[in-house]
Amino acid sequence: MTIFISIAAYRDPELVPTIEHALARARWPGDLRFAVCWQHGEGEAPPPALDGGRMRVIDVPWRESKGACWARSELMKLHDGEDWFLQLDSHHRFAQDWDAVLLDQAERSGSSRPVLTAYLPPYDPAGPLSHDPAPTRMRFDRFTPQGIPTFQFRDIAPAELHGAPIRARFVSGHMLFAPGSFVSEVPYDPELYFIGEEISLAVRAFTHGYDLFHPGAHVAWHEYTRNGRTKHWDDHVPGGAVERPWHERDAVSLAKVQHFLMARPTGLFGCGDQRTVAEYEAYAGVDFAMRTATPAAREGNTPAAIRAGVPGGAIDRHWTVRLALDQQIVPAAARDDPQFWYVGFHDAEGVEIARNDATRAEMRAVLGAGEGPIILERRFTSSRPPARWTVWPTDCQGRWLDKLDGAIDPGAMADGVIEAAL
Repeated sequence: MTIFISIAAYRDPELVPTIEHALARARWPGDLRFAVCWQHGEGEAPPPALDGGRMRVIDVPWRESKGACWARSELMKLHDGEDWFLQLDSHHRFAQDWDAVLLDQAERSGSSRPVLTAYLPPYDPAGPLSHDPAPTRMRFDRFTPQGIPTFQFRDIAPAELHGAPIRARFVSGHMLFAPGSFVSEVPYDPELYFIGEEISLAVRAFTHGYDLFHPGAHVAWHEYTRNGRTKHWDDHVPGGAVERPWHERDAVSLAKVQHFLMARPTGLFGCGDQRTVAEYEAYAGVDFAMRTATPAAREGNTPAAIRAGVPGGAIDRHWTVRLALDQQIVPAAARDDPQFWYVGFHDAEGVEIARNDATRAEMRAVLGAGEGPIILERRFTSSRPPARWTVWPTDCQGRWLDKLDGAIDPGAMADGVIEAAL
């Protein structure tokens, strides 16, 4: 199985060590095909030469660079029918037999169109590699002022590691492994600059029918600090003898990503027709219009598998759950004019199946109803029965407070309503 390895390198002294380490740690180094967009200054070390056409280089003086996504777009044009596509940054170290691990994880995913991706564990170029690090998952971090989601990583808990990959909500730009078809079906938009690259990739891959996974085994390390490395935005400044300063490219890119998330265009750099963006939002736990993310997305919990709405598939049912919460167990700050309360329901595997928050107006009404329990009644549709409820209050400034949760017994139904109390 040949692997096309795309590396966009900008004035990076780690480029050569990255390629050398990848070759040294691969089980089948002869099956690797490197493509490097070498954006460099005078005297900077080029990628190592490899025989048999295994090293393809786009030579770009740094002043002519148009940014990382432009470089990645150019590299995709060098794909020559390799079986697999692997996108990396130019500052990585690799686990032993990392290529075999990726191929094994792709097979274990059970998907014909898997995307294996992660924010990898960190390394320090000046120090030893960490011993046996845990595989990592991505979680939602925040929305930018333009409404673009950004992410962080956290370890996958040992209890979740069973050899196979786990489902992912989001995509990393610095480690993405997919079938070679990804290159033609989800080509990089060269007009993007930096922020927004990853969420647009995730939405486009998902809507083109690719399934997102985090590897369930350690693959590689990534260097995050960029210490001692010149960045594109360090060089491409006003008066820097460049075609356009970085902030102009960034402004165009941010506006384009914002438009993409709201207008959901199709076409070469748009959404696919295999799934909808609304399905992605439900799957990932984000709402682009409302700029909200579920607690599960913020924690990086594993999302549910996609369930196709076909005859013989899962049957949706209507559920009504009435929660009765003792006011004494609710934090005082949650009862003092809160902005809203998260109200969610989860299946037996802990996957969120419904969310219907209590607004400030609703909370004012129920909290002013007297000294009795706080009653929240919710009706929702799901093919999976609810097994647990979660209420996560905020205070008057929208800050999260202590979470409340409890079990649901679908059998404890009277007149079509499931009663739950705490």
